[in-house]
Amino acid sequence: MTRRQVILSGSTFEERIGYARAVVDGDWVHVSGTTGFDYATMTISDDVVEQAEQCLRNIEAALAEAGCSFDDVVRVRYLLPVREDFEPCWPTLRRRFGEVRPAATMMVCGLADSRMRIEIEVYARRPALGRSSS
Repeated sequence: MTRRQVILSGSTFEERIGYARAVVDGDWVHVSGTTGFDYATMTISDDVVEQAEQCLRNIEAALAEAGCSFDDVVRVRYLLPVREDFEPCWPTLRRRFGEVRPAATMMVCGLADSRMRIEIEVYARRPALGRSSS
């Protein structure tokens, strides 16, 4: 039987809405759409690139708690309310995913809070000892 583990970040949104930052289901890690809020202070920058960097720090913490890293990400989704905000984020995103090359989608859509300029969601497969990467 697959063990399910819930990972919480401390975001007030998790409690108010009723979700987890990530869910580990066997080898798979599903990280919720993650915004640029600094969960320790519940503040968010006005700058989209700074938000993207904070999104990735938040995701990195969830992945680490699940026993994996950006190297294990197989799928990423970028959600932005303004299409033109995506390209300035490319260098930041490439630093994390450039060597990993996960499947990726960018969507233009409304986000839950008007201060949010980017939301990132990832799926990762936890490494297993002895598993071939080919």
